[in-house]
Amino acid sequence: MNDNWYEIKNIEKIDSPALVVYKDRVIRNINTAIAMVGDVARLRPHVKTHKSPDVTKLMIDAGITKFKCATIAEAEMLALSGAPDVLLAYQPVGPKSERFISLVKKYPGTNFSCLADNSSSVKEISGAAEKNDTIVPVYIDVNVGMNRTGIPPAGVMDLYKECGSLKNIIVKGLHVYDGHLRNADFKLRREECNKTFEQVTVLIEKLKKNGFDPIVIAGGSPTFSIHCNRKNVECSPGTFVYWDRSYQVNCVEQDFIPAAIVMARVISLPSENRMCIDLGHKSIASENDLQSRVYFLNAPELKFVGHSEEHLVAEVSRGHAFKPGDILYGLPFHICPTVALYERALVVENKNVNGEWKNTARDRKLTI
Repeated sequence: MNDNWYEIKNIEKIDSPALVVYKDRVIRNINTAIAMVGDVARLRPHVKTHKSPDVTKLMIDAGITKFKCATIAEAEMLALSGAPDVLLAYQPVGPKSERFISLVKKYPGTNFSCLADNSSSVKEISGAAEKNDTIVPVYIDVNVGMNRTGIPPAGVMDLYKECGSLKNIIVKGLHVYDGHLRNADFKLRREECNKTFEQVTVLIEKLKKNGFDPIVIAGGSPTFSIHCNRKNVECSPGTFVYWDRSYQVNCVEQDFIPAAIVMARVISLPSENRMCIDLGHKSIASENDLQSRVYFLNAPELKFVGHSEEHLVAEVSRGHAFKPGDILYGLPFHICPTVALYERALVVENKNVNGEWKNTARDRKLTI
């Protein structure tokens, strides 16, 4: 790959800031994920990163049939794109239960499922399904240490049996997200992941002894390189399709390449050692500390000293050669929420921007 792969020939025609994706690199990352997992039927990519029907169709063209998402809008985007199998990796509560059932009824060509981790929510989902004369497949969300959602492994059997007693619920299996395992040392991350998964293995054996045969969906991007080697486990990485600076640094064992950047410009030189860039909070994910929000590929030496809604201020050495209008190609540290800030991504092919992909599912609602 060219060291300056990110450079765009017709860049002067493009206003900034802009989210830019490189189609050939996106396709390469999709093929890399399929090669890693071996059997495309075991791949269930999360669409939270790209939120795009165009990327979804590239995945479907590559043979991917199973998908994972976090919002009703993402689920509907997948259905509209022709995805056969969609897991809403979220437990629907309140109005979301009714929205989910509406989704199931409106798009019969897509097999939808959702998560559940407690008795009251399962009953709510079952009740909504019964009122609409439909059946909802669910995966039990297992808490293996993330401590965000899920039920401890010890409580899974009882919930599994309860789900089985409800006529409008079908239990498909287990959802095991281990997003807390992010050690940059791959050997240690693998050891932590395998140790964490031991309790899942015990749980699977227990379920099988009780007559159940659970499908297991495990991991995200950081542990994809580990779970992809487990037989009979579906993997659901998401960031792989665009990759970002954080994973580039911390998951070096994975052969994905950056496929999306934010393009920005220098807009002001307020003093001899400071410059201002048009990449504010509204244009780049800003939950990390100031130095870990964007990495400029053609200006890696920049040190950031201020960030506000529309401006990013950097410290530069005296005697620098920067001038207003200069182009900066930035690799986000966290691409997923960065994409959510843009309604569209500009598409580069053969070094030129020649189209755009709508980030359709950044909206909270499409039609449902």
